[in-house]
Amino acid sequence: MSEYVPGYKNLLDTGELEIRVRILNEKLNKCTLCPHQCRAYRNQGEKGICNAGSSTVISSYGPHYGEEDVLVGRYGSGTIFFSWCNLRCVFCQNFRISHYGEGYETKTQELAEIMLSLQRMGCHNINLVSPTIYVPQIVEAVFIAAKRGLGIPLVYNTGGYDSMETLKLLDGIIDIYMPDLKFFDNDEAYKYTKASEYLIVASKAVKEMFRQVGTLKTDERNIAYKGLMIRHLVMPDNLENTKRILSFIANEISNDTYVNIMPQYYPAHMAFNYTELSQRLSTSEYTAAINHAKKLGLSNFL
Repeated sequence: MSEYVPGYKNLLDTGELEIRVRILNEKLNKCTLCPHQCRAYRNQGEKGICNAGSSTVISSYGPHYGEEDVLVGRYGSGTIFFSWCNLRCVFCQNFRISHYGEGYETKTQELAEIMLSLQRMGCHNINLVSPTIYVPQIVEAVFIAAKRGLGIPLVYNTGGYDSMETLKLLDGIIDIYMPDLKFFDNDEAYKYTKASEYLIVASKAVKEMFRQVGTLKTDERNIAYKGLMIRHLVMPDNLENTKRILSFIANEISNDTYVNIMPQYYPAHMAFNYTELSQRLSTSEYTAAINHAKKLGLSNFL
């Protein structure tokens, strides 16, 4: 394989990346970045459901070795953990970051430098964790960093509650999409995440992501450089939800989709307020999830 050139480099050369920066920054004047459509005047200090304002808040960044092998490689995934989130998951294991905004404000120029520093460390990609509410700042930082030599793939590591309008503005910028498909039932999703019509939104979003980048592609080192990866956290006493999510992936996306079926659920944050969430996942439940994936013909999964 010839050396992969990230999509944002091509858009930089044509001038399109600068246009996207301008369009996205306008959205902070009356925020419609995510499906909540809060219309908060973020550039004037107003905050919506996500609690994010005009400044980017970061919890931490650095080479990360706990991600999927195809992202980590030898030198790690260059992960940037953004604070706040447009989902209010009652079981969130990173609730100090997502619910309470633990972190520090970062200017766009600083964010660009962080990306470049991760590249200098040898990281194989820039892994943007919970990026949805900061898309304008991220794209502007990419624009700045790309002019200074950034040239590794961008990973959009999201909870899946992303608007079609924003995703279309990311077309050609993001190389690897990694949404976490959580719930197949809209009422259940709203109960636990406060996301209205989560399934309708997330299923459309994942299809759009797949349209943009296709199935996951890896180089001779088995490191991903473009494509779709899907995560699904198996919940306790809710195997039917997992089966329906996996069936959706197999039947409406592709049997070749790379899926991380995650067993690491444990009660956190407000999960103990819900009897069904206040227990750990059993080995038998996880085994049943894997067996169902095999039955559906999914071949690329953990």
